[in-house]
Amino acid sequence: MNNENVKGARLGLIIVALMVSLLLSALDTTIVSTAMKTIVGELSGMALYVWPFTIYMLSSTVIIPISGGLADLFGRKPIFLTGIFTFIIGSIFCGASPSMTWLIIFRGIQGLGGGIITTSVFTIVADLFPPHKRGKYMGIVTSVFALSSIIGPLLGGLITDYLSWRWVFYVNVPISIIAIALVVPFMPNFKTTGRQNKIDIKGTVLLILALVPMLLAFSLAGSSYAWGSVQIIGMLAFSAVMLALFAIAESKAQNPIIPMSFFKNRCIWLTLLVAFFSNAVMYAVIIYIPYFVQGILGQSATTSGAVTVPMTIALMITSNIIGFFATERSTLFRFLTMLAFALAALGAFLLSGVTAASSYLSVIVFMVITGAGIGFTMPITNTNVQNAAPIEQLAAATGAVTFFRTIGSTIGTAVYGTIMASSMASGFASLNLSGVPEAVRSSLNDPQVITDAEAVSQIMGQTPPEQAAAVQTAVGAAKDVLLGGIQNIFLFCAIVCVAAIVLSFFFKPAPMKVIHLDKADGCPTDDAEPNAPEA
Repeated sequence: MNNENVKGARLGLIIVALMVSLLLSALDTTIVSTAMKTIVGELSGMALYVWPFTIYMLSSTVIIPISGGLADLFGRKPIFLTGIFTFIIGSIFCGASPSMTWLIIFRGIQGLGGGIITTSVFTIVADLFPPHKRGKYMGIVTSVFALSSIIGPLLGGLITDYLSWRWVFYVNVPISIIAIALVVPFMPNFKTTGRQNKIDIKGTVLLILALVPMLLAFSLAGSSYAWGSVQIIGMLAFSAVMLALFAIAESKAQNPIIPMSFFKNRCIWLTLLVAFFSNAVMYAVIIYIPYFVQGILGQSATTSGAVTVPMTIALMITSNIIGFFATERSTLFRFLTMLAFALAALGAFLLSGVTAASSYLSVIVFMVITGAGIGFTMPITNTNVQNAAPIEQLAAATGAVTFFRTIGSTIGTAVYGTIMASSMASGFASLNLSGVPEAVRSSLNDPQVITDAEAVSQIMGQTPPEQAAAVQTAVGAAKDVLLGGIQNIFLFCAIVCVAAIVLSFFFKPAPMKVIHLDKADGCPTDDAEPNAPEA
């Protein structure tokens, strides 16, 4: 192997390729969400509405740690290109889907490609730059997530309105070709040394058997099945057994997918928890504030979609600032992590107090505070884990961070759904519906009806004048039930952030590594900064 120094125009082109590739994966969720209503209408699958998102999340989560381990064995470039090609294939077939069932299957293929791309991008950044420069470039690359949140909903709407929802998927093809055209000639195949090319098949199978039922349980609990149902408990129990077997297998594996040594290193496992909690809180804001703005404040769908833009801009700015600031001072990571969750706790607490009388501007300010705090954690988590992990496990460590972020958003979303369902069940049961016509009462228990101004107008138009006041009061009370559920979710997030602040007291910054080249072959040794690219 050569210790090749990638710099100048070539380095710039590689960075562009990484950001374009990451944009594919990051953009796919936001752009598809805008088109899903049209897709479901054309393919006739309202009962399967959530599954194109769920299957993408499942497949990308499962592949993240696996692709990280494979990249350590075979090099980053072939695994990265495999991810891009898989994403292209999935996109083409998604666009050609004749039914919701086929769309769900092909979204699963897309998710595999998206998971590989995400892990590969952050690992290659670590390969390209020494530890004291990684934070800066992690912040720059991370800003792609914020960019996707800004342009995704708008682009999805434009494509759906003026072309076809199928082009939401087809548009990935030319973008992918640009990434491939830059990766193939300019990117070296970074590869760690000292590891045999032996795939951990046993660990891979056990990890899949552990993750799939667990993620399915958290995705379906509180909606399709009760938390205490046989189905949910059975899936979680099976997952726990498989996780135990996976841990045993990994402790004996020659090339483990997720080395168990990570969970003995406080620098790593505490950082993974930081990634878990920060993503869980972020998804509460992304999912429920647009719903609040549209359903409670009565703003348009466009306005509710745009409300997250200031937050993502704040996240992007703080992510880049911390990335630049932390390049030389990893000793500040503990303080910065505590500050991050303090800001997120403040923002979440303020959001828990929003009401129907709250201004649109105040909601934006509270979201910006929350997003600024979350932005702190993104470059810190990647950089700290990469500094702490042995060089031969760099891709596996980076994959573990992405994996815990994804798990955080999955479990967080399920918990929030349960909080909302519980709040609505108790709230609707206590509504005073005396004086409300019997035909109207069931409609007042439907969130889709009471948050739809046109539907409410139709109900009022069909209500006898002597009962109109009672119906209007009941509609207001039903909206208050929804508002209470949203408030409970953000209060829960504030408590989670406070717990994360306490956890951050024990956060251990990993020291920046210093390059020591092996005199025999000129390659970095265990405590080296970058990986050596394969000639």
